[in-house]
Amino acid sequence: MSDLWTLFLQASFVSNMPLSLFLGLCTFIALSRRTEAALGLGVAMIGVMGVTVPLNQVIYDGLLAPGAWGWAGLPELDLSYLSLIAFIGVIAATVQLLEMVLDRFFPAIHAAFGVFLPLLTVQCAILAGSLFMVERRYTLPESVVFGLGSGLGFAVAVVMLSAIRSRLAYADLPDGLRGLGITFVLAGLMSLGFASFALMAAE
Repeated sequence: MSDLWTLFLQASFVSNMPLSLFLGLCTFIALSRRTEAALGLGVAMIGVMGVTVPLNQVIYDGLLAPGAWGWAGLPELDLSYLSLIAFIGVIAATVQLLEMVLDRFFPAIHAAFGVFLPLLTVQCAILAGSLFMVERRYTLPESVVFGLGSGLGFAVAVVMLSAIRSRLAYADLPDGLRGLGITFVLAGLMSLGFASFALMAAE
């Protein structure tokens, strides 16, 4: 149990997708203007990664991995070259289902996402979660914990950035730092802060 908790903390803070691995920065920056949109993105990331990473783990180990078809008398069959297509298909279906649910029950959040909700299908942080799962050979429980932890880490980071940006909306900033300029500076400072978690984990 402690190993799963360590993996959860590692995925959330030490290997934070946008601030430590610099993945998913497009939506991270674009949807951090308002806290409501950032919170919605964070919840969506937790849901999508919490579903797709373990589901892709089951598909990979059960159908695509070398030797997965040994039970059918085909131990030499290796379909791992199809993993990228399979992972993207699962992610696309999950995002489509999420979009339908938000459109039906939470239209305000759906409207806040705008064009960025369908773009979660090709969000590199979401795909990276499944690719890391294969590379690190996570089991199903580890995949669940890793997916939820990675999604939570993204949610914490984007909500923190949106909170800071909302406080700076009325600040008297130099012309060159307004808008994206100060946003990238803030993201860099936050990244330095999250780097301290890696040092704590190494001790």
